[in-house]
Amino acid sequence: MYIQRDLEKKIKKYLYTPEIIAVVGARQVGKTTLLKHIQKDIENSTFITLEDAQIRALFNRDINSFIELYINPYKYIFIDEFQYARNGGQSLKFIYDTVKDKKIFISGSSVLELTVSTVKYLVGRIFSFTLYPLTFQEYLSYKDANLYHYYKETGKEKKLDGVLIEKFHSLLEGFIVYGGYPRVVISNDYEEREEVLKNILNIYLLKDVRDILGLTDDYKVLSLIKALSLQIGSVISYQELSTTTQQGFPSLKKYLNLLEKTYIIQLLRPFFTNRRTELVKNPKVYFYDTGLRNTVIGDFKGLDSRQDKGVLYENFIFTELIKKDIALNYWRTKSKAEVDFIINNKKAVEVKSTLSKPVIGKSLLSFIEKYHPKDAFIFNDDIFDTIKMNDTDIHFLYHFSQILDISSR
Repeated sequence: MYIQRDLEKKIKKYLYTPEIIAVVGARQVGKTTLLKHIQKDIENSTFITLEDAQIRALFNRDINSFIELYINPYKYIFIDEFQYARNGGQSLKFIYDTVKDKKIFISGSSVLELTVSTVKYLVGRIFSFTLYPLTFQEYLSYKDANLYHYYKETGKEKKLDGVLIEKFHSLLEGFIVYGGYPRVVISNDYEEREEVLKNILNIYLLKDVRDILGLTDDYKVLSLIKALSLQIGSVISYQELSTTTQQGFPSLKKYLNLLEKTYIIQLLRPFFTNRRTELVKNPKVYFYDTGLRNTVIGDFKGLDSRQDKGVLYENFIFTELIKKDIALNYWRTKSKAEVDFIINNKKAVEVKSTLSKPVIGKSLLSFIEKYHPKDAFIFNDDIFDTIKMNDTDIHFLYHFSQILDISSR
């Protein structure tokens, strides 16, 4: 079952340019499926994988023979699991510079990003795209196509009837609790979803981390991931994490960097213009996929039964913005005023669980008074409205309104 991905349109815009197209991302987000779906409609193309030991050996040991067999006969060449290549960047540069009039696509897990040897040889020769777990828009298009098209065409800029809101809330709850990994989304029942998530975490993601670090077990890394999973939306304390996981600062920083590179977590840095009053150096932490985070803590209860409902909504909005390649920071003053997200250094975003009326918190008011943004956004369960404060339009949007690209306003 293929779920339509937004990245497909982006890639197809570059089918006729000379640059190599690289699709990177975490394990199991659908990179292979995406490239196979693109390749099936392209004539004079081939799809190979470097998971195949014989093809990989030929690529690593005899690049000229590899070119004769897999490059020369075709116009379009799709190479999957490229992270398995030894000296892949050098070899790909040789192919690119030697064989003309070819279009090459490669895909690879996060390890591709880690091996600088791949990318440094291809400067000016490669366009790199990141594929994430499904966005809520992609999830909705698969789960309820009629509702998706209705909202895209008629509902996205207006207040919705309570019945429609409930339908969206039900779908959004499933997305937040179980996340957007494609194999999870197409699973038939809760038990299967939980089993798939456990396997993604233990067999794929933690294996990548173990392999890169050369660890015989992942106890320390898993301990760190569990500690981080309980701090989503919070400013992390390196001292506390060091004590909890029994790791020194150098190891801790290395592990955190690796968890970012393997698309498990994302550290969000602060926005500031005044070091004396605003600078909070430590980042906030979020997970790329809330289903994966819930797997780590072993909690798949519905949102109304959870104490962490608010931070799950916040993590959801964060990942939706990140998947749109929107530049984000958070704002926090030394006096503890805080705004969840600042978009492109100029638009403020707050995430609330429920609101009974359009209320603006003191922290957001403080940011508006200081920076006078054109727009501010408050995501919540029930209120859809816009009010004006001085020169700032404050938009109250449903959580599922992340379908909108608020950065373009």
